[in-house]
Amino acid sequence: MNSISNINCCWTELDGCIKLGATEGGKLVRHIHYFHKIRNCSRSGSLGLVMLLAGLFSGCASEPPLLNPDISALHASRHHGSRHKAAYNRPYKVKGKTYYPMASAAGYSEQGIASWYGYESGNRTAMGTHFNPQGNTAAHKTLPLPSKVRVTNLHNGRSIIVLVNDRGPFKNNRLIDLSHGAAKKLGLNGLAKVKIEYLGG
Repeated sequence: MNSISNINCCWTELDGCIKLGATEGGKLVRHIHYFHKIRNCSRSGSLGLVMLLAGLFSGCASEPPLLNPDISALHASRHHGSRHKAAYNRPYKVKGKTYYPMASAAGYSEQGIASWYGYESGNRTAMGTHFNPQGNTAAHKTLPLPSKVRVTNLHNGRSIIVLVNDRGPFKNNRLIDLSHGAAKKLGLNGLAKVKIEYLGG
């Protein structure tokens, strides 16, 4: 009980000292007054109060928390997540069949039949961007949009990097639809067997 009384006694002195420091500019030298007065308290009371002071001062002197080192990775993750929430990366149905776009195409590689298309399919891509038949673009049923892929013509060995920004082709046994410009660079006049390799988003 004496210990509690002594702590209360010292706290009264401390309260006056803190007010003194606050009203006179908060200079550290003002707190010396308190440490002279604390010697009038019992040893047990002083010990308890000093421990309390240590906690208070250490809390006030603490530095702001450092930024999470993985903050850039978090932003990248959020960007990645928002891309796949876009309407053109959600499941969709064409001619009664439902297609499920990939959440990630990392490591994707496939061989199949390529065709090409022009303005007959419209002047807008599935992403809503303007379609340029002479650009290096392509359409794929399930790759995440947009995606960069390398397309290699397995008949002549030519290859080209294209941006997949559209959906299709929706004909049987066709893997990818190339813009007319990309098809010409690959030496593709009609249909050809190609290899697709995912390079990134």
